[in-house]
Amino acid sequence: MSEEEVEKVLKTEEEKIRKAFEERDWSEIKSADSWAIFKVMSEFVEGFEKLAKIGPCVSVFGSARTPREHHYYKVAEEISAKLVRHGYGVITGGGPGIMEAGNKGAHSENGKSVGLNILLPFEQFNNIYIDQDKLITFDYFFVRKVMFVKYAQGFVVLPGGFGTMDELFEALTLIQTKKIGRFPIVLVGKEYWSGLVDWLKTTMLEQEANINEEDLDLFSVVDNATEAVKVIDEFYSKYLLSPNF
Repeated sequence: MSEEEVEKVLKTEEEKIRKAFEERDWSEIKSADSWAIFKVMSEFVEGFEKLAKIGPCVSVFGSARTPREHHYYKVAEEISAKLVRHGYGVITGGGPGIMEAGNKGAHSENGKSVGLNILLPFEQFNNIYIDQDKLITFDYFFVRKVMFVKYAQGFVVLPGGFGTMDELFEALTLIQTKKIGRFPIVLVGKEYWSGLVDWLKTTMLEQEANINEEDLDLFSVVDNATEAVKVIDEFYSKYLLSPNF
């Protein structure tokens, strides 16, 4: 980011903090919150309308910062192409990096290529490999996350940052608490994920007993495209595919 962009972001953050401490009367609160409710509703309606008939899909997650020459970009592209050949569409966050690779792989096989974009002050823009009738841009992360889970029959999670972790643990929590049906979650890149998996096992499970041992079976860790798609295929060899809730 340029100095000008950084300054703009910092100024916006300061305005948000100051606004949180402002006193507002009931009419101001009611007016502002009513518009927010309608905006949230409109995003849900658009998402449901556009995604209701896309058929079986897999959500592919990963960093927006991954360059095109990176190993994981190529793996994401290969996974998505294989998923299409095996009868699935691909859903991504619609941006660059791993998301672009996912849409590119689906597009290369003439499969359904869905992009759930998010408006951010920097970094995010939609990639060119999304089907134009399946591109949706959201203001609200929580609405977008509902779409990722509701219309995906599996998650493939490549190396990424906070946003990727957010999506991963959202899905794990919903499955663990039985708020949605079980679907396969595949972490790609054993070297990248090994530290987190070790921490979940030794600290979260064995040391603190904050999860159950069977919770570690909610995801698989693989190293390549063939293994990733195999996990999803084997999971659904005995199930009929349908939206999760």
